[in-house]
Order: sequence, then structure tokens, then C-alpha cells
Amino acid sequence: MVSKLPHIGTTIFTVMSKMATDAEAINLSQGFPGFKSDPILLDLVAKFTKEGMNQYSPMQGIPGLRKILAEKTKLTQGYFPDPETEVTIVSGATEALFCAVSAVTRLGDEVIVLEPAYDSYEPAITLNGGIPVYIPLNSGDFSVDWEKVSTAITYKTRAIMVNSPHNPSGYVWTENDVNQLAELVERTGILVISDEVYEHITFDGKPHISLGSHPVLREKTFVCGSFGKTFHVTGWKIGYCIAPKTWSLEFRKIHQYVTFSTVTPIQFALAEYLEVPERYLSIPDFYQKKRDLFSLGLSKTEFEFTPSTGSFFQLVSYRHLSTMADRTLAERMTKELKVACIPISVFYSDKRDDKIIRFCFAKEESELNEALNRLSELHRILE
Repeated sequence: MVSKLPHIGTTIFTVMSKMATDAEAINLSQGFPGFKSDPILLDLVAKFTKEGMNQYSPMQGIPGLRKILAEKTKLTQGYFPDPETEVTIVSGATEALFCAVSAVTRLGDEVIVLEPAYDSYEPAITLNGGIPVYIPLNSGDFSVDWEKVSTAITYKTRAIMVNSPHNPSGYVWTENDVNQLAELVERTGILVISDEVYEHITFDGKPHISLGSHPVLREKTFVCGSFGKTFHVTGWKIGYCIAPKTWSLEFRKIHQYVTFSTVTPIQFALAEYLEVPERYLSIPDFYQKKRDLFSLGLSKTEFEFTPSTGSFFQLVSYRHLSTMADRTLAERMTKELKVACIPISVFYSDKRDDKIIRFCFAKEESELNEALNRLSELHRILE
């Protein structure tokens, strides 16, 4: 058998989570919350399961969820996508990203990827015959070098994949970033696939600006989001895609042959749960408390870092302490300090190693405190 992805192995998130389990370590590697979801939401799922909402839903998602999602988008981002033609419910944001790439990428098309980047982007492009073109983000704050992006656009460029709040760095796009991209899109006609799964996790009053809220980008962008990330239920694998009618039509052609439809009782539960805006508007404050606690603890360790401005990830540098490979350090920390993390080199196509690792702080405070206590012994494995 000739593999379509010969250079792709098991994702680092699976590898590090298994290693954490085997070593009985605190798992701050894979990006999933370590606490329960709202009991009200869980009760709603049970309610609709018992009421018999257990068969296929409409391919594009139940009308009630699409409508309330459009209303939520109007409330938080200022525009109202047509629930019937522009909103599609899917089985997780990863599916949304894959279907968006599949809908627009043809053999030989170039797709720009800003790295470090989430590891599902490149396989989606490659499987669809596209060619990923990698542009590094600025070192330090992981902002976008728009001059480099502009220079990379050629007649072969079909789309650009972007992500804010950014995984792994936590960088949150500014209004200038959005305007710079809009100028490029207007000038070149390229499409945008926007990964916005951490839309409600921003800090210090910094807003998330959805690309769909910009009048130019609105007509050229697939906005991909995640209910699982927002409501601490990543295992449910439920997300959405908002895109203009023409592109949603193409998106749905792919979606209907990938999963066809998404889990029905959970759609009904979310539709009712979203009727109370405070349930998602309160999320930034909820996560800021965890970020602040984790940042305070990290400040007492030997790591260097700038507090994350979005997502539930925190990057730290150990460049000033050691030349050890980041993957080696991650493995040793898991086995010897009993704290698992993710090496940032895995987010780069060339496996660039800047001596940075990523922690997930979406955990209970007691678990974060214990992890910080163990990280205070970092010198033991760097000596």
C-alpha cells in the first residue's frame, strides 16, 4: 500500500496523552478541559435523548440550532448569517476545516499556512491535492508578518488558513490584522479558512474579532467554530461553519459525504442552552482566573513567558536554561516531573525548535497548583 500521507504519524497529542497516562502524570498537553460541563447542558442532552431525538438530523443541522447560532453571532460579532443558507452544523471544528479545504482546493492550488499551526491543516491540504505554503509568524509574540504573507501570494494561491485566538501561542488578532487580511483578499481574490474555536477565550478585555464581521472578508471566509471547546465538552465533537451561500453550498456537498449529519440530541440541547447568552459571555472571566493562577505560579519557576492573551494555552521558553530538544524535554518532564506538555517544534513544517513548550491550563485549580509545584523542580532534569 502506498500511503497518501507518508510523512504523517500518530498525532503528538495522542502520543503525549498516552505517555501522561502511562507515567501517571498530570496531563497539561492535549487541549481538553479537565473539569465537568454545566449540569444544565448535560440534563438537556439527557432530556432530548429520552424524548426520542435520536435519529438523523437534517444534513445541515437542526433549524433551531442554526437560528440561535446566527442570533449569537449577531450579538457577539454584529452580523447575522442566514441560518438556512450560511450556517452548517458539523461533527467538530476539525471536520469544518477539512470540508472547507476540500470545497475550494483543487490539484496544484497553493494554500498559505501561518506557522506554528495546528496539525490538521497540512493533511487536509495535501489530501485534496493542494500545496501548503508556510509563512512563519513573528518570533516573540507570534503576530503576523503581513509583508511576508503578501509576498507569498501567487497566481496559484487559492486560500489562506488563519487562526485566532491562536493555537499554540494564544495570540489574538487585532483590528489591524483583520484589515490587513481584508486588503489582501480584496486585491487578490483569495479565500480564507478561519479557525476560531477559541472565540470566547480571550483575556484582559481583549475582544475576539471574527473575520465574518468584516464586510470584505464576510464574502470570502469560512468561519469554523466549536461548541465543544466553548462549553467544555470536546468529546462531543460538535462544531459549525459559517460561510456565504455560494461557499456553504460547496461546503455542504463535502460534509454530507464525510459525516452526513451531526449527533441529534446534542444539537437540540445546545439550541436550548444558547438561549441564555450569559452561558457563553461569562467564559472569558472563567478562563482568565485559570490563566492568572497559572501565570502567577509560572512566574515562580525558571521558565520565561508572556501571559497568553487568548485560548487555554500558555507557551514558556527554556532557551536560557538548556539546549535540550523540546521533544526530549517534554518526554522527560512527563516521565520524571510527572507533568505532560507539548513541544512546539511539532507545529512547524520543518520541526523548528525554538526551545518552547506548551501547557494547557483548562484544568481544575488543584491540578494546576500541583503541576506548578512539580515544575518548580525543573532544574533536576536540566542539570
